[in-house]
Amino acid sequence: MTPPDLIPFTAFGGDWARYENALYDIFVNEIARGGLMFRGARVNCRRLPETAGRWAAFWHLVQEGRVEDDRTPDLRRCERIRWVRWMIENAPDHAEIDEWQNTRGTEVNTLLWYREEYLVVLAQRQDYWLLRTAYCTDKSRRIQQLRKERDAFRRTNPR
Repeated sequence: MTPPDLIPFTAFGGDWARYENALYDIFVNEIARGGLMFRGARVNCRRLPETAGRWAAFWHLVQEGRVEDDRTPDLRRCERIRWVRWMIENAPDHAEIDEWQNTRGTEVNTLLWYREEYLVVLAQRQDYWLLRTAYCTDKSRRIQQLRKERDAFRRTNPR
């Protein structure tokens, strides 16, 4: 089972507004309001603060950058927006999706990593999951950090 096809910017003739609208429609219909479930609980997305009339979670799936107000579009993230739902739904049964947990501050996150190429981060809440972000892991230092974290988790939490 492979992830959905990429959604390339070139398929929209270089029209950024059309591309962004199409991505946002996918986000709303398939992720935010698509009845997405993980491990028997619903997956929610952060709506506020909205920017340009779009949910906060959407921007974390299609943009990069550490400073919220200074994020820029990432075409590789954009192309893979449909991978988010696919990974969440298939993680429990897919050999190529690694799953582990980490703690950031007091927050426990579940990480889903497809072929060491694309990462989805879910935060565990009382009775639901919060989709935090998703991004391509193409920087060798970040890949090494994730491998180290995953492998350490596996050593202390054997299946």
